[in-house]
Amino acid sequence: MDYTSITYELADGIATITLNRPQVMNALSSPLRRELLHALTRAQTQARVMVLTGAGRAFCSGQDLQDAGAIGSFDLERILNEEYVPMIKAITDSPIPTISAVNGAAAGAGANLALAADIVMATESASFIQAFTRIGLVPDAGGSYWLPRQIGLARSMGAMLLADKITARQAADWGMIYEVVPDEGFAAHVRARAAQLAAGPTVAYRGVKQMLRASFGNDLDKQLALEARLQGQCGQTEDFREGVAAFLEKRPARFTGT
Repeated sequence: MDYTSITYELADGIATITLNRPQVMNALSSPLRRELLHALTRAQTQARVMVLTGAGRAFCSGQDLQDAGAIGSFDLERILNEEYVPMIKAITDSPIPTISAVNGAAAGAGANLALAADIVMATESASFIQAFTRIGLVPDAGGSYWLPRQIGLARSMGAMLLADKITARQAADWGMIYEVVPDEGFAAHVRARAAQLAAGPTVAYRGVKQMLRASFGNDLDKQLALEARLQGQCGQTEDFREGVAAFLEKRPARFTGT
């Protein structure tokens, strides 16, 4: 597929996907969603870590309200099920670690797209807005799932009913995102974090993702059993043997992802 609304860069095991409609703050048009789903799926087989970010001054302003495919038909349920759900699931179900590098405003579905990643980091000037009620809609793209689990019911209600802007610092303090980074040097910081993951133990990372996402639906016994099963799998990997050898030899581990 030729990309016109995003860019895709693969280097050193890192797939960097950039939403590339800066003139409209990277609003989610139907073509962009199709391209993004293709790129997310492609990255899973080509890379060891995936980074999602935006071009220009915003991460993503959410649904493109000038997209005739959305507003003209008003069949938002179909659009969500056919276009948004596969896109969100491609992030949450990815076998490789995913990073959202929020370089500016993330609003509506754009905020929830960011929150779907395993690790969310943002610039100090970034912000998150559950803007849906401003146009008479309810939150979508997974927002009603992520936020209560990340920041609790009271803050989620306030954020969604009032549609207030949440600064990156607030988001970090509330537990919505992992870290806030100065605007200057943000790209280099993201690259270093991604490089750390790309050089890490792939099977263990996949297990971490699986067990944490399962923990919300498991009781303690089920979670302990899942931990044991996944630990047994990790214990059979070359990365585990290399990690132990590196520890005993007092040197950095050289993981291969096997």
